[in-house]
Amino acid sequence: MSITSVCHQINGQEKIDETAMLSKKQESIALIAAFTAKGELDQLQQALNKGLDVGLTINEIKEVLVQLYAYCGFPRSLRGINTFMAVLEERKTKGINDQAGRNASPLPKDGNKYERGKKVIETLTGSSLDGPPTGYSAFSPEIDVFLKEHLFADIFGRDILNYTDREITTISALASMGGVEPMLQSHMSIGLNIGMKESQLRQILNLIESHVGKVEAEAGREVLSKILSTNTNSERREQQANVQQQKTPGPAAQTNNGIFVKGNRRLNENFTGYTWLEMLVTDTETFNTTVGNVTFEPGARTNWHKHPGGQILLVTQGTGYYQEKGKPIQVIKKGDVVTLSPGGEHWHGASPGSELTHIAISTNVEKGVVAWLGKVTDEEYYNFK
Repeated sequence: MSITSVCHQINGQEKIDETAMLSKKQESIALIAAFTAKGELDQLQQALNKGLDVGLTINEIKEVLVQLYAYCGFPRSLRGINTFMAVLEERKTKGINDQAGRNASPLPKDGNKYERGKKVIETLTGSSLDGPPTGYSAFSPEIDVFLKEHLFADIFGRDILNYTDREITTISALASMGGVEPMLQSHMSIGLNIGMKESQLRQILNLIESHVGKVEAEAGREVLSKILSTNTNSERREQQANVQQQKTPGPAAQTNNGIFVKGNRRLNENFTGYTWLEMLVTDTETFNTTVGNVTFEPGARTNWHKHPGGQILLVTQGTGYYQEKGKPIQVIKKGDVVTLSPGGEHWHGASPGSELTHIAISTNVEKGVVAWLGKVTDEEYYNFK
């Protein structure tokens, strides 16, 4: 990835797609979550078959059903799992061999699990949790520990599903259940914070109206309207704060989760998902190099590409992936240094469960900037060997 090339695209032709919709896989995740939460097993059976038919792996669907126990209880989750087992057995008798898919990477055994869960929540909400506990956390410290250590560290920390797919699961389940509007509002807000579009949230509610009920869908739309009304004012304040932050040098310009300014959120055709960019060095005539601070949202990555002059990546935050053509995917994390040989085809980006921030140093730019190649497919992205 060439920062110079990225910068040119951002300044010129890049536009955010405001009409983005859920993929067929994500539609299936939403319906599987909705029918599991409602206990509609006949409809769940159909949704499970459709999910497998459109390309969801067995492990991805299992992960959805496992996560749902935290939102609609063990009985609903277990009935969903038992229904899925029956679906798989029936498909086997018909000669259908469904893909198991990748297993979750091992969770870290070191460090403080409570703090790991806290960081996941901070990434999802975009807000700091520092300070004394309030609300339910103060009233019932036990539930606060369970939520952070188990739900967010143990479940959301698993990398079979990315954060977007996990929020689709949660939002669909909560909207279908009804009576939990404050929690639905929180998770819809999280969805928007991690890059989901209003159109995608409305698509979930349309699916619920068609397959679950109009009452549940209308309640969800009221929640979404409230969020969007609030965000209109808060976004204006945030934009003003971002402008001021960019003008302020030194420590005041640093972000909460990194060394340098995070920059503005970007979306372009050479990346999957959102990234943030802040250029640090652009004087190529003097230094024959460019340096930029790049952040990937969970699951975001570059296309396949190559640099005629090579590149160096210094990972400063989070966990991500790097792969050279013909070689296995490598996990990269804070403190790692990746050297990209001139002309070597590769891609890099965030893991499904973590943002990734790295300093990208493009070297020998007189030889050329970057040659963009094809998209990194989901099959390639999850293909651990």
